[in-house]
Amino acid sequence: MTPLPTLAEIESAAALVRAAVPTTPQISWPLLNARAGCEVWVKHENHTPLGAFKVRGGLTYFDALVRREPGLRGVIAATRGNHGQSVAFAARRAGLTATIVVPHGNSAEKNAAMRALGGELIEHGDDFQEALEHAQSLAAEGGLHLVPSFHPDLVRGVAVSALDFLRGAPPLDTVYVPIGLGSGICAMVAARDALGLSTRIVGVVSAQAPAIALSFAARRPVTHPVSTRIADGLACSTVNPAAFEHLLRSVERIVRVTDDETEAAMRAVFTDTHNVAEGAAAAAVAAVLQERSSHAGRRVGLVLTGGNVDAAAFARVLSAG
Repeated sequence: MTPLPTLAEIESAAALVRAAVPTTPQISWPLLNARAGCEVWVKHENHTPLGAFKVRGGLTYFDALVRREPGLRGVIAATRGNHGQSVAFAARRAGLTATIVVPHGNSAEKNAAMRALGGELIEHGDDFQEALEHAQSLAAEGGLHLVPSFHPDLVRGVAVSALDFLRGAPPLDTVYVPIGLGSGICAMVAARDALGLSTRIVGVVSAQAPAIALSFAARRPVTHPVSTRIADGLACSTVNPAAFEHLLRSVERIVRVTDDETEAAMRAVFTDTHNVAEGAAAAAVAAVLQERSSHAGRRVGLVLTGGNVDAAAFARVLSAG
């Protein structure tokens, strides 16, 4: 099993990360507490300079990469958006070119953000898996370094925020974390274990992208098609093997939320906190609301992983309410 970062390793990454990404707040919102029936603490990763949590992982990954491969000139990655923004941002800071492969029909505004950050965008395939396979081919053909979506160096950077959350909020009984390819939830596991806490960690996936939940239940990798209309950050048809080992070992359970529940949670976040949550981020809120009856007298946390939702999609969600 690939080890997760230790407390010393997370803290050593903090100086690098905080030079570019200020610490994001954790806030307990009274209206959201009333809706959830308990005290809820929200880690606002929608407040980073890129509007999502992944930027820290890109910084730590590229810092290690350029020291390992000083002659490297360019990288390539596959993404639905937030990972690609992180790659483009960190690559530019490291003096590298970045090629980003996205599936057709990807978020127009995330695509625009990746281009604005200096990434060369290529559209290929109908889902993340097809985009990834194309990126792998292009990496081999062009001698580019393929930036993975899950790697210990990515986890180490993301864990800086998880550590801040667990240290900055009051003691949390449970934390809900959305799962894409696993860096966010593994970072939370690493931070919890580094601090020696007993906080339960619950993963959240889209019911319309259930591969991770099915795999967790079966205790083995299971693939499943993706059909979510709103949670593109959770739109994974397969599990990452390295992340999956940590899920099986350290995550209490995985909750599935529907697209309707996710969109209702997006509206709830806006109404109760006046923050914008993209679908993947709102999934954590949806899970807390789905399990409302079990939270009486408890204090729960959730990671609002990002706010990068297209304006047209967000307008549709709000008007549906």
